[in-house]
Amino acid sequence: MPVALLALAIGAFGIGTTEFVMMGVLPQTAADFGVDIPTAGYLISGYALGVVVGAPLLTAAAVRLPRKTMLLAMMGLFTLGNALFALSPNQEFGVAFRFLAGLPHGAFFGAGAVVASGLVGPGQRAKAVSMMFLGLTLANVIGVPLGTLLGQQVGWRATFGVVAVIGLVAAAAIAKLVPHQGKPAEASLRTELSAFKRPQVHLALAIVTFGLGGVFACLSYITPMLTDVAGYSPSNVTLLLSLAGVGMTIGNLLGGRLADKALMPGLYAALLALACVLGIFTITAQGKVGAAITIFFVGVAGFMIGPMMQARIMEKAGGTPSLVSAAVQSAFNIANSIGAYLGGLVIAGGLGLVAPNWVGALLAVFGLSLAIVSGTLDRREAKAERRGAHRDLALTS
Repeated sequence: MPVALLALAIGAFGIGTTEFVMMGVLPQTAADFGVDIPTAGYLISGYALGVVVGAPLLTAAAVRLPRKTMLLAMMGLFTLGNALFALSPNQEFGVAFRFLAGLPHGAFFGAGAVVASGLVGPGQRAKAVSMMFLGLTLANVIGVPLGTLLGQQVGWRATFGVVAVIGLVAAAAIAKLVPHQGKPAEASLRTELSAFKRPQVHLALAIVTFGLGGVFACLSYITPMLTDVAGYSPSNVTLLLSLAGVGMTIGNLLGGRLADKALMPGLYAALLALACVLGIFTITAQGKVGAAITIFFVGVAGFMIGPMMQARIMEKAGGTPSLVSAAVQSAFNIANSIGAYLGGLVIAGGLGLVAPNWVGALLAVFGLSLAIVSGTLDRREAKAERRGAHRDLALTS
């Protein structure tokens, strides 16, 4: 694999850390700002809103820029947002700076996925994209636990100060290692938007939204599941989240390899496995060993989907992949919001702390049904092309 992928992975590591470490240092941040935990939760939703808004807008605004320039600009904005958040005087400024830090998230991954796939041959493109996303999954194994520990021992501001430094390192690595690629050929906002006329693109985004929504229905409430149901002490939760992160890392690598060899069968298998594992988790959450094993497989099954869907949507976008590739990250964060909302709804309805797993399983099944529809459309299009080829052959003979 090209060494330039390391630079992209460092950027992904920083982005993954800042997105998820907020959950680990939320109590310290709330105490510092003098607000309650639910109010401090706007720091999480503010970042997610930044991702949803920034992914299409920044990608559209910079559609004519060389992609290396785009990556450097996004990492600069990321670094600025996190540095300002570390200096926030109050909750209101904190939410604004978290929104700012979230703006470049999707645009970075959108441009990065196109760059990564362009660095390798056709048979290794999904694997190359998964290597970039390896940084995102490693953030859950290393960055989030260490960032949470630093926030608990030194203060949450130190955590986001370090994240800003990671952003500077990533920018330096991109400047040094990523080759200059020139301006995208015939790039324009109109041609990028034309990809959204294709039904398969919308189906792919819907699969991400609902399929990965199942993962977040579970993970959004994993801490109370592990403490109040499985019986773990709060101090052990960080280690268990690292175990889930290891599963995510393995799933990401498996997904990248499957996407290059058998994309749609691999996607069917991953969504079915996710639905089964989440259903099983409603039972295994009652015991410590079962919960630990199952959370690992939730990570594996859930994060196999990411690189496969990134490859799928770039394939269906044709020659205009940047904007739809960035839109995947918007769909990812909408999935986060939908999963968390529906999971909270069933808990508030008195169905228990493990009920979000049933919600997650149903969302994964819905995602699988959408994937089957998408695969069926593929087969119909292939048949229509073969009929057309046979008809043309008959006319010329």
